[in-house]
Amino acid sequence: MAAGLGLSLVLVSLPPALAEQIGEVDTAFKLIGPNHKVVIEAYDDPGVTGITCYVSRAKTGGISGGLGLAEDKAEASIACRQVGPIAFPQPLPLRQEVFNERMSILFKRLRIVRVVDAKRNALVYLTYSDRLIEGSPMNSITAVAVDRSTAIPVKR
Repeated sequence: MAAGLGLSLVLVSLPPALAEQIGEVDTAFKLIGPNHKVVIEAYDDPGVTGITCYVSRAKTGGISGGLGLAEDKAEASIACRQVGPIAFPQPLPLRQEVFNERMSILFKRLRIVRVVDAKRNALVYLTYSDRLIEGSPMNSITAVAVDRSTAIPVKR
């Protein structure tokens, strides 16, 4: 019972995915259920005002996809950009998971982690699936350089 409660607390403490789907492209026709597709989602960084990450990923269609029972592919691509003035409401940890989203009914999640590169005054974003594929997770990386006049505040 205690182990199950601990797991529940860990899952509740993770930040929710706050994705906004901004587009999609069908990749394979399915006679029954939705088509297979690639979706494009936008995530505004909750810890940094003015940065949005765009993620493209596969979404499984068909009957199981339409019912939410299909397991989506682990591949994803990410591009984060400055979309407004950059501001830091609070100091940032050197590494922090800023988004996660379920990709299967049970285990697989798409995760986005922000890493502060203080030496170069940049924010590096990594997306990966937490399910191993042939020994290592699929991943993609992008970085946003912050103007040198605005130092990134880091939590020590």
